Amino acid sequence: MSSLILTTLRVGWVVGCAGHNDLEHLDELMASAPADAPKVVVFESVYSMSGTVSDIGATCELAAKYNATTFIDEVHAVGLYGERGGGVGQMRGLENQLDVVSGTLGKAFGVFGGYLAGSAAMMDAIRSTAPGFIFTTSLPPMVSRGALKSVQILKSAEGRELRARHQERAASLKAMLRAQDMPVMEGESHIVPVLIADPVKCKAASDLLLKRHGIYVQPINYPSVPAGTERLRFTCAARLPSAISPSSSILWAAASCAARVACACG
Repeated sequence: MSSLILTTLRVGWVVGCAGHNDLEHLDELMASAPADAPKVVVFESVYSMSGTVSDIGATCELAAKYNATTFIDEVHAVGLYGERGGGVGQMRGLENQLDVVSGTLGKAFGVFGGYLAGSAAMMDAIRSTAPGFIFTTSLPPMVSRGALKSVQILKSAEGRELRARHQERAASLKAMLRAQDMPVMEGESHIVPVLIADPVKCKAASDLLLKRHGIYVQPINYPSVPAGTERLRFTCAARLPSAISPSSSILWAAASCAARVACACG
């Protein structure tokens, strides 16, 4: 998303930022723009800092109302949602309403790099004009091979089993944290953010979890989130080391206990 913001600054686009998942505000912004101006609605499916999910169908309907192109960022959803791991758009049967989809080969796919998907004409235009693509180095063959294997697995029955297990574990972790009166932020996705609301405590909590419990939990501070909304972002894994039983609650109990200590630290 940062690269998109930098692009708009470089080319001088007029940018309007709607409130988070606020379609009424988006409608107002679109209505205020010149009717004949080209428009692009850029949004995410899963928002990585809050764990909330966008209303893709309603957003696409609104974009169609103003003849706007849709650009969805599925970076935090590909591999994790959809019958074949294509993301939330695929899960909701809305892929044909999305003009451009961006994804990653990191995160669920486990390597690095990224991709855009869209019409042949759109992709040819981007390949021919985007300096970020033209002046970069191609992925090493071993990375491409690893990404291909990950995609193949996540499109298969094994991938569907992993997605179901991943969702179950995220839900279990949320439930356990809430049972310990942790301020888990509301969201329907696999992302588990626990509000700390203090940058020093947030970093100290992350260090404490790693030092005492051997659990790395990412501290999220400004500018990734607004000041005063700092949080710990727990990440569940569908596969665990062989030394830990997949059905065991030990890992979740340790995370819950450590998070409670973390919120009080500082």
